[in-house]
Amino acid sequence: MIDIKRVAAALFAVAAMACAAPTLAAEAWRTLPSPAALPPAGAQGFVAHDGARIYYATYGAGSPVILLHGGLANSDYWGNQVPALTKAGHRVILIDSRGHGRSTRDERPYTYELMASDVIAVMDALKVKKAAVVGWSDGAIISLVMAMKDPERLTRVFAFAANMDPSGNIPNIDANPNFSRFEAQAAKDYARLSATPAGYGAFAKAIGRMWDTEPNYRAADLATIHVQVAIVDGDHDEAIKREHTEYLARSIPGARLIILPGLSHFAMLQDPTAFNAAMLGFLDGIAPRPAS
Repeated sequence: MIDIKRVAAALFAVAAMACAAPTLAAEAWRTLPSPAALPPAGAQGFVAHDGARIYYATYGAGSPVILLHGGLANSDYWGNQVPALTKAGHRVILIDSRGHGRSTRDERPYTYELMASDVIAVMDALKVKKAAVVGWSDGAIISLVMAMKDPERLTRVFAFAANMDPSGNIPNIDANPNFSRFEAQAAKDYARLSATPAGYGAFAKAIGRMWDTEPNYRAADLATIHVQVAIVDGDHDEAIKREHTEYLARSIPGARLIILPGLSHFAMLQDPTAFNAAMLGFLDGIAPRPAS
């Protein structure tokens, strides 16, 4: 005999799930998913440069693309992007910025220019004359510094969630729940990967000092960039002001502005499909498929 009450309850539960699903999808920007595991590297190692040992790993073959992670993070965050890039015919180069991940640092203060010079050192060691760069947050800042200082080494720059002066930062970012979760994970990752696993506190303070005072580029400086650039962000970025993102796109000649809807500072984790479509669309001119 059919239990009408149980059937009604089951139907109600299914209906509730169906109603909740769009809400959850629409709030991907509130989440911090873990990245996919990286595939086995084709090669990896360290490049000694200016008081640090800079870790790199390479994947695939073809036109080179360098991936630069955000501050406090490491290159493992690109696990959702490496397979998409190698499948599209690229040689992918991951770099842990100095003091981050597996790379070491000395005691000098952090600067974006110093970290940009580390990227050039890795390119020289790997005999890469020119490459596209995909940067996230601090990695995006580094990529734009390279576009100003070393344009002859770049083909294109996909700069996601960058600021080019401290006024572009949203105040009190540490109070944001999603960013707090990221910082807690960063501490765990540092202890797991670093050659100085107990040094996260000093490292985080050094990065915080850099965030408070750098970078310091004006619109006139950005106007000197003539590499092809995409200025990209999520429309719910916790850390970067939307008006600053739009200012960067206006100030860099020919820059393309790309805003990813429903995503935040961690868009490459929250919706890898959308992030990768935008990334490959810019790098290779591949138009994203319309939603079905």
